[in-house]
Amino acid sequence: MIKLLMIPVMVVAALISSPLHATETKLHALQASGTLLVATRKGPTTFEQTTEGPRGFEYELVRMFAKHLGVRPVFILYSDIGDLLTMVGQGGVHLAAAGLTITPELRAAFRIGPVYQKITQQVVYRSGSRRPRSVKDLTGRQLEVPVGSSHESVLNRHRLRHANLKWHAGDSGTREMLRRVARGELELTIANSNEVALVKRYNPALKVAFDLKKKQSLAWLFSKHGDASLQKAARRFFKKIRADGRLAQLIDRYYGYSGRVTNVDTYWFMRHARSRLPLYLSAFHKAGKRHHIDWRLLAAVGYQESQWDAKAVSPTGVRGLMMLTRETARDLGIKDRRDPKQSIEGGARYLRQLIRRLPKSIKGPDRLWMALASYNIGFGHLLDARKLTKRFGRNPNHWAEVKKVLPLLKKKRWYKKTRYGAARGDETVDYVDSVRAWYDLVKWTSAAPQNMMADVKPLKGAAGKG
Repeated sequence: MIKLLMIPVMVVAALISSPLHATETKLHALQASGTLLVATRKGPTTFEQTTEGPRGFEYELVRMFAKHLGVRPVFILYSDIGDLLTMVGQGGVHLAAAGLTITPELRAAFRIGPVYQKITQQVVYRSGSRRPRSVKDLTGRQLEVPVGSSHESVLNRHRLRHANLKWHAGDSGTREMLRRVARGELELTIANSNEVALVKRYNPALKVAFDLKKKQSLAWLFSKHGDASLQKAARRFFKKIRADGRLAQLIDRYYGYSGRVTNVDTYWFMRHARSRLPLYLSAFHKAGKRHHIDWRLLAAVGYQESQWDAKAVSPTGVRGLMMLTRETARDLGIKDRRDPKQSIEGGARYLRQLIRRLPKSIKGPDRLWMALASYNIGFGHLLDARKLTKRFGRNPNHWAEVKKVLPLLKKKRWYKKTRYGAARGDETVDYVDSVRAWYDLVKWTSAAPQNMMADVKPLKGAAGKG
């Protein structure tokens, strides 16, 4: 089934069927039409509609490419990978950006774009159930994978050695299969490691059994019909975004903090989201609105700081739900750090001040992540890290680059060259990554009541927290 987005079906059909002039390259024809037609599939790493609009790693990457070409992207969603490949092969779309692992079969049938990510295929099961440790252990188990996927190709090769290996090829996507495993409705599935990393954030029962195959490459696909001008344009584009750091920036935005939160952490978050968060929702909403900060981000900061415990106190005397220092509270006009409303107001006011102090050259989410780093380590230490980042020839406006340098503030060789001296920069990186993970979870639980009431049965090792 095909779903067309952005422009009417009749217009898309006309664009697809428009013939090339004899002297016109694919790239010239595309730019003349003003539209880049892209085949993709629904999924957490590719394209999905959220309350905040479309998102997905592939979606963002394609938008960057379209802007590079001076055209607008149109995404065509496929539920069947076979249909997607057929459309690309026939030249019905300009390219496929669908998180596809490049197999020998695909190399023979398509022009392959530059590799932009490496992943592994992982066998996934539910925590508490019997873990398979090898392909042999998959025999006799309930295993399902998406129909037409590269996982089927790998399983077919394994069946040459394991004749009893069986599986079901289902129509539902990878995300739904992973959710079914988490709910105990499906015993096993196979998914790419980048997809597993994203879905595990909201499904703490998911566990990786083993890697089915060594690292594989993800790349876009282009038809072999006609010239290779568009494929060459893609190569130039990827070379450019690797050099200027935008590819690393995008990878960090989607995957840079996956794995920071464990299954046990997610279990306790869900418990506290039920029992504690409702007590402070009004305060987070009001402070967020007053200071033009997403209340869910404020809630994520509050959870990282205190697990939404208004009575929290650190060994250094930092206290309250947003863990303000005595000096910071005084500067912000906060009289009682133990009062949750005052603490949330102070935390929001302080974060807004930090966001404003950052240079205007820092854009988008990177501005938030650097403000959060300042919240944890202090504004001066962040400035030191940015200066070191620039000294190393990296982009100080990209959080993905600054986070690599922050840990150096612990080393005398580097902090003696800075204005503000030594700091635990590695802890700050962990802090920001954790807040980003909590932010995702707050957005997920606040999006629908059923998420807040999700099954959070105790997991192994979960006892003794909270």
